Amino acid sequence: MFAIVETGGKQYRVSPGDVIQVEKLPMEEGAQIELERVLFLAQDDQVKVGVPYLEGARVRAHVLRHGRGRKVMVVKFKKRKNYRRKKGHRQAFTELKITEIVA
Repeated sequence: MFAIVETGGKQYRVSPGDVIQVEKLPMEEGAQIELERVLFLAQDDQVKVGVPYLEGARVRAHVLRHGRGRKVMVVKFKKRKNYRRKKGHRQAFTELKITEIVA
């Protein structure tokens, strides 16, 4: 059984027991969360596709931790103009453990 959910403008394929990193959510560590934007649900041989979301389908998850990803260096450069800029960026994330998929 798996589902495709949308959160933070991105889509994730999840199954019970999976641990995923999503865009930072305003939840405390240890809290329970329900993801309601379920786009697709596959159970055994049955497949349900939402238009755009499935009514009544939910994915329950447990917030494990918050953190920041690896540093990505952003470099701007213009040749022969003595223009160089170097900037780092670390994206904030929330780590979720998928506990259950409710059809």
